Amino acid sequence: MAQIKVDGELIEVPDYYTLMQAAEAAGAEIPRFCYHERLSVAGNCRMCLVEVKGGPPKPQASCALSVKDLRPGPNGEPPEMFTNTPMVKKAREGVMEFLLINHPLDCPICDQGGECDLQDQAMAYGIDKSRYAENKRAVENKYIGPLVKTIMTRCIHCTRCVRFTTEVAGVSELGLIGRGEDAEITTYLERAMTSELQGNVVDLCPVGALTSRPFAFTARPWELVKTQSIDVMDAVGSNIRIDARGSEVMRIVPRLNEDINEEWISDKSRFIWDGLKSQRLDRPYLR
Repeated sequence: MAQIKVDGELIEVPDYYTLMQAAEAAGAEIPRFCYHERLSVAGNCRMCLVEVKGGPPKPQASCALSVKDLRPGPNGEPPEMFTNTPMVKKAREGVMEFLLINHPLDCPICDQGGECDLQDQAMAYGIDKSRYAENKRAVENKYIGPLVKTIMTRCIHCTRCVRFTTEVAGVSELGLIGRGEDAEITTYLERAMTSELQGNVVDLCPVGALTSRPFAFTARPWELVKTQSIDVMDAVGSNIRIDARGSEVMRIVPRLNEDINEEWISDKSRFIWDGLKSQRLDRPYLR
């Protein structure tokens, strides 16, 4: 165990904890886009910057720096971390401004609207006008299959989807090509994805670059009544949440259960709801 001060509060955490985990243990909220607790650390969005005393004299990515990497003070006092100083706020505002440079103003027509991480963080750290006067980047949409819809101009290159397909799904079907502003997420030779877990990238995407194709333009999150349930389409009984509007099921998403499905579900479970449609043919008809 190691001691660390978070915004003046002394806490004790395992020394392998990252600064982000230590901050959450102290009740501080750290914004993030690329970090996900079930994926490897990428550290490329830089939204989780914090100020540390006992470390490098610049804002640090809290997802990539461990508590054990910090050094104690000259008299043995524990290292300190600050999550809400003016320097931290200014650094996060700068990161957010860069992320919004090429991001289109699609919120009114985006299926992620209302449950979008970028939308929430832009409200906290964004500004009401842009200083960017150059041409914006536009990226051609990719066809990666009948289940996942792409609007790649919205992509902020967090690489969550790339890491998921490689580390969890076990098939390296998504990758990042190009560098800098020319970077793009795409599939190998622009083929359709074949993974039976590909629908999970919709939940992982923090901005609406990857959305559910069957769910597109059908409902807004605040219109849906959410009901907890158990999946009957697999043998393990994955925990799911059924979102309905009136008497019609609109989508199925996973629920967190560490012992069964963690927070993933198969595509069969996710997209089986169309079988509940009233227009579905359930018996043969003769003319």
